[in-house]
Amino acid sequence: MSSEKKHDYHLVDPSPWPIYVSFSCLVLALGSVYYLHTDVSWGMYLGFALLIYGAYMWFRDVVIEAEHKGHHTPVVQIHHRYGMTLFIASEVMFFVAWFWAYFDVSLFPNEFVGNVWPPKDIETFDPWDIPLINTLILLLSGTTVTWSHHALLEDDRKSFIQGLWLTVILGFCFTLLQIYEYQHASFSFADHIYGSVFYMATGFHGFHVLVGTIFLAVCLFRGKRGHFNKDHHFGFEAAAWYWHFVDVVWLFLFAAIYIWGS
Repeated sequence: MSSEKKHDYHLVDPSPWPIYVSFSCLVLALGSVYYLHTDVSWGMYLGFALLIYGAYMWFRDVVIEAEHKGHHTPVVQIHHRYGMTLFIASEVMFFVAWFWAYFDVSLFPNEFVGNVWPPKDIETFDPWDIPLINTLILLLSGTTVTWSHHALLEDDRKSFIQGLWLTVILGFCFTLLQIYEYQHASFSFADHIYGSVFYMATGFHGFHVLVGTIFLAVCLFRGKRGHFNKDHHFGFEAAAWYWHFVDVVWLFLFAAIYIWGS
């Protein structure tokens, strides 16, 4: 039987989605830059629509490989774990860059910022208001996603779905509160170095929370369709790892930027 599979590895079939998503990102980037210079936004929205379609189709193919074709063997899942670990490590270094920028300007303030940090003309946020609420929300969401994971390991699908529902709701609550906070900020991104480092650090974290919420919402949809079981659920496990990562990053942001930086 020459066509019989004789190993546990997955030799991925040729796929159009990697190159398609790459060009979609290029269209999105060019459209965004064009929008910033001309106020013509159709190119940005076109690139975003192409990107969403490509991401959906790519996700679909991976789900088919995992759930219906059985390609994600235990050996393949180990390699997925290695890949996700390296991805989170790269994300850690991504945030190190923003923390480095913040501490560089805050620990050694020069005459450009009035030799004091935070600058005198900056009205910082009260860390014990919305930032504290968002911290509690993320900590609670880390608890609910862990509850959901352990429920799945115990084959308790009802608790698994309930925990995921709560986590997704809490993630959207965090995003809404951060949008509300930004709308009431007394400084903008471009007016001052404080605004630049603040929005780059907290804004990229907020984007990661939104992406993680979408990941978990997809897992919720798949879980309700019976795609996960206690022995085969790395898609959800990877999303949970990612969610714990954004939780930990927020704790550092809250301590460094909101408390110490105020």
